[in-house]
Amino acid sequence: MNYDVVVSGAGPAGSKCAEVIAKAGYKVALIEKDINYRKPCGGGLPRASIYKYYPQLRKLDLVKKNAILMFSADHHKLEHSYKDSEDNPIVIDRLEFDNLVRNVAVEAGAELFDKNISYDFIYKDQKRVGIRTKTPLGVKEYLANIIIIADGMSSKLANKSGLRGKWKPLEIGIGKVEILEGHNNLNERCTYFFFKEYGYNWIFPIDKQKFNIGLITYYESNLKYNLNNLFKEFLHEVRNKNLLLEKDYKVIWSASFPEPATGVLEKSLYGDNIILIGDAAGFVAPISGEGIHGAIVSGQVAGETSIGAIEKEDFTVNSLKEFKKHPKIRKIIRMFKFQHKFVNFIYENEGENINKAFKMAEESSEFKQIIINTFIFGQTPPKDFISQIKGMN
Repeated sequence: MNYDVVVSGAGPAGSKCAEVIAKAGYKVALIEKDINYRKPCGGGLPRASIYKYYPQLRKLDLVKKNAILMFSADHHKLEHSYKDSEDNPIVIDRLEFDNLVRNVAVEAGAELFDKNISYDFIYKDQKRVGIRTKTPLGVKEYLANIIIIADGMSSKLANKSGLRGKWKPLEIGIGKVEILEGHNNLNERCTYFFFKEYGYNWIFPIDKQKFNIGLITYYESNLKYNLNNLFKEFLHEVRNKNLLLEKDYKVIWSASFPEPATGVLEKSLYGDNIILIGDAAGFVAPISGEGIHGAIVSGQVAGETSIGAIEKEDFTVNSLKEFKKHPKIRKIIRMFKFQHKFVNFIYENEGENINKAFKMAEESSEFKQIIINTFIFGQTPPKDFISQIKGMN
């Protein structure tokens, strides 16, 4: 089958990319291993910009968030409330969200192929001309002028592309997440964060009965701690805080996962007729672990870059390098570089700097707002932010 573009991976990055290309009238194949797969994720959508990309979210019966509650490892507490609006943050089951973005792409004209596992490239005269997938009916081939790799951290195509190698243990975070159901004392309009010496934990209420709960470790902590033991300890801790009232909750879903932790792999974004986007390219915020926004933006820009290449009939590096040069991609790269350095700083000495920062936030409303913006909304703090923390006794 011949296409202008083939996109491997129909999550937020791949679906947005396919949508953009299809809307422009070009033929695009959207490849997905399983549309019923729920990606391990907290499901938090904290940015108002998500409604710009997907106004369809306004029609869903989702609980809007109007408060954030955060704890440091030594139990300093930060609480922040904000006004109700149509654009308030939400929490959504990732299976529901991924199906929404896929459907939008299909409605735009993309052809969705489910139960296709991308595993290799097709070559002709030593040039990539498409991809091969494994399906229940055998091997399928998709030929295209441009190949977009959007099938996550474990992408076989990304590893075989020559653009990047396998992830190293100290380049990733490792998480565990569950959706639980039962009686609780959580405020369904609040999101909860617990920062630790090893990373952070969260509780995201979905409704009055269901909540998404999880944790993630970073860098050396990946090797130092047992994820399941940490998860059990966290459940015990939040019970002691009287947030969870039952000893055993109904487990709706449970999974463990890796995520990129060092920012965008800017030297591995593109090659001749190929672009990496989303998790496959490291578009995950090092501080908050938020990947949906970066995925969508990278998909949007990759789609626009592909359209430009098709119009010029130039699918080489010279054409596709426009992806990395785009102002939105450059902004994300810069922001994530700082966040990576900042993460290294805040987790020094088993989280001592997190504790200092939260203590300062208790004493200063201005500093508190900086903490909220930095940790939750991924904003870059003032230049003297780190020096203020270092100078605290």
